[in-house]
Amino acid sequence: MNQLITKERVRALYVLKSEHARGCPHCAPQKAKLSMVFGEGNPDAKIMFIGEDPGEEEDKLGRPFVGRAGKLLDKQIEAMGLAREEVYIANIVKCRPPDNRVPTPEEVRLCMPYLIGQIEIIKPMALVTLGATASKYLLDNPILAITRERGTWKMFRDIPLMPTYHPAYLLRSYTLENRKKVWDDLKKVLEKVGLRVPRSRSDFSGLVPK
Repeated sequence: MNQLITKERVRALYVLKSEHARGCPHCAPQKAKLSMVFGEGNPDAKIMFIGEDPGEEEDKLGRPFVGRAGKLLDKQIEAMGLAREEVYIANIVKCRPPDNRVPTPEEVRLCMPYLIGQIEIIKPMALVTLGATASKYLLDNPILAITRERGTWKMFRDIPLMPTYHPAYLLRSYTLENRKKVWDDLKKVLEKVGLRVPRSRSDFSGLVPK
């Protein structure tokens, strides 16, 4: 990737983050949040992972996916033959909702332009939505069932999008069948962006965060 393009993307993401910090109405202190969790990773990433919202650990540290579910996501990324620093990770909502509830449609409406801005700046070759909430909003399908739609390619603004299970769901239902489904989804993503599929890890066997 051209270094000039990389620098331009870094700067554009910084400007977007600053705009979000100034203008996002549900990121105010009265929401009792500790941090704005904007997103992190490679501005030239081929693959962008998108979750729902920050959890408690993410809120404390200001980084996406750093709790138990985040550790499992890291293992999944490693199993793909990649490092966390090579992909980009974000959420549809940048601040933790009160009581850790699901984001409201209004909160998503207010925050979605910033996520779309991230996507437009990074220009990934593929999006991976983690769980039902992120998939529903990016695909504009409020009745989407992740168990039915995961593993099938969709499109978001001309970018291929792969819905899959959220790592938090896998932690609750850490079965060989579910691990295999997620790995099958991620193999499709690797193939879509032209990366080699590792053969050594077929089901994330034993990759349980401590």
